[in-house]
Amino acid sequence: MIDRYTRDEMKQYWTQDFKFQCMLEVEQSVAEVQAELNIIPKQAAIDIRKKSKFKIDEILEIEKTTRHDVIAFVTNVASYVGKNGRYVHYGLTSSDALDTALSLQIKQASLLILKDIKNLKASIKKQIRKHKTTLCTGRTHGMHAEPTSFGQKLAGHLAEISRCEERFIRAYQQILICKLSGAVGTYSSLSPKVESKVARKLKLKTENIATQVVPRDRHAELFTAMAFMGNALERLSVELRHLQRTEVYEVLEGFKKGQKGSSAMPHKKNPISAENLTGLSRLLRSYANAAMENVPLWHERDISHSSVERVIFPDAFIVLDYALNRMKDLIDGIVVDPKRMIENMNLSQGQLFSSHVLLALVEKGLSREEAYKKVQSLSHSLKPGEHLEDLCLKDHELSALLTKKEIKDIFSGVRHKKNITQNLDRFLKEN
Repeated sequence: MIDRYTRDEMKQYWTQDFKFQCMLEVEQSVAEVQAELNIIPKQAAIDIRKKSKFKIDEILEIEKTTRHDVIAFVTNVASYVGKNGRYVHYGLTSSDALDTALSLQIKQASLLILKDIKNLKASIKKQIRKHKTTLCTGRTHGMHAEPTSFGQKLAGHLAEISRCEERFIRAYQQILICKLSGAVGTYSSLSPKVESKVARKLKLKTENIATQVVPRDRHAELFTAMAFMGNALERLSVELRHLQRTEVYEVLEGFKKGQKGSSAMPHKKNPISAENLTGLSRLLRSYANAAMENVPLWHERDISHSSVERVIFPDAFIVLDYALNRMKDLIDGIVVDPKRMIENMNLSQGQLFSSHVLLALVEKGLSREEAYKKVQSLSHSLKPGEHLEDLCLKDHELSALLTKKEIKDIFSGVRHKKNITQNLDRFLKEN
């Protein structure tokens, strides 16, 4: 991933150095378990733990000849161990080291993603509490529908992010696999006991049935979970982009001192963060598609997945980490205009409350069809400058059924605020 979208905190887990460190930890742990089971000399395990190391430039030089990165790694590590270097990678195949090390990388990167999600959720909750009763227009089909609150809007997005968080947790936990079953997964060189003991040592789980690799449906599920989180961020981004349009202008992304919105138009304040997040979500979905393509490998394995994963694993984690943090910054700095929200609500001349007039008439004895026809007729007869509340007060048939107070209460928004507050208090307590 390009530096522009890369945070150092996540980048560290996808460097060559960290990958080889994870592979080295796997090799050292395997040697220690093998020594414990008298498969290799105890001194060999001691030497491998104490003396083994690697140098990336040396690995790359060796790979020029071997054209095999794991052999180059093992050769380099063994050279530092000395005589007992011959026990490095003893009984393993390349994918044993690669896939198990990948699990260690995924674990660390996933823990950072979960931290990002927690921080984003905290920022959204803060805005929900602040704007629980900040009434604004709820829209369906892009049209005014009923009043809602900005806090209620955000709560819907928070609920989706929480569901995505649960999917991510399930997905990353099922991929923390230690696979040491050797060539084509038959344990022909090492017994399952070695794998089990190493898995406990590394705090991983064993694969129940592997080929020569950890089955890639596990990995695809993780990428799908990340794509779902991207969708959640995009849905929130699209909402905020709409609300920032000049014709709506109910919220505004934070605009810092010295910031410029356009090279040609000095007045511009653009929704650049929300637009950026919309674009990044497309990448996350594309990575999920690539991961799906990696599942049907030939027979017990091929390496068609390898080149794909070298790109999509670092890119997906780096993009999601960046996106979660950028959304947090957007939410923390967002400017909400409650006055503009009321002005926009009034554009539909009180029609936002039409359903509540209908329900009130039904409560007074009209059939639903009669009440619907009456309220629709009044709504569709509104002229510029008129308000549905005034028409209701003036209409003889309607005012005979509803008192002036009842009509004014309907259009006050008090009922909406009360019910929204109760709902959001429950929601925040549960989340």
